Amino acid sequence: MANEVIQPEGWAPAKGYANGVKAAGQQIYIGGQIGWTAEQKFESHDFIGQTEQALLNIRAVLEAAGGKPEDLVRLTWYITDKREYLAKQREMGEAYRRVLGRNFPAMAMVVVAGLIEDEALVEIEATAVLP
Repeated sequence: MANEVIQPEGWAPAKGYANGVKAAGQQIYIGGQIGWTAEQKFESHDFIGQTEQALLNIRAVLEAAGGKPEDLVRLTWYITDKREYLAKQREMGEAYRRVLGRNFPAMAMVVVAGLIEDEALVEIEATAVLP
């Protein structure tokens, strides 16, 4: 069974995410990924570059489990700068689509005072369900 986006009747469509996702299968929980490489080095020190790397890290873990971006059902984002995110939404969308395509799972975004790694600007955790 493919994942099914849940859209309550009468609600305005969600933009860039789903309000809910119905899924059945093997659950994969991906811990918070930040914008460093597999060698735990930050190659980018800007928000978009780190976001793209964090998404690439999510995709790598997902692929190691036998999954693909379409299997993602939930992302929780932790960001350190709301203003930068809002100012760069177009670039953010482009980076997201380059890595995960046009799959838009249920999402939440939380602004935090800081992350454990001082250089990290974003951390994203994910849940996927493999059919």
